[in-house]
Amino acid sequence: MGFREHVALQVDEGGRVVVEAGEEHLNQHGTVHGGVLATMLDVAMGTAAFEASGEAPVTVSLTVTYLEPGRPGRLEAVANVRKRGKRLLVVEGEVLQNGDVVADALATFSVKPSA
Repeated sequence: MGFREHVALQVDEGGRVVVEAGEEHLNQHGTVHGGVLATMLDVAMGTAAFEASGEAPVTVSLTVTYLEPGRPGRLEAVANVRKRGKRLLVVEGEVLQNGDVVADALATFSVKPSA
């Protein structure tokens, strides 16, 4: 079992990452653990980087801002490439729950130099 399966992440054809947050995703306060949200963002943003470059991206940096506590239920992460250089891509992402942004992120990914 890979890490995505362990956390129960589902990635749809559009690169949207979905988690149906249950008891196993919660911290001691009864909200979704920040690591789950960060993982969702990293996967969604890495997927966007892969789609933009055609190369396997490597996360260089990831900054997550937690805006609201995630609650049990459906969470969705989406991402888009903000800028592509020869070797680095800057990607933005957010996690949504019931239409509200619960976390957003900015990441840099390394890929092979573009031709």
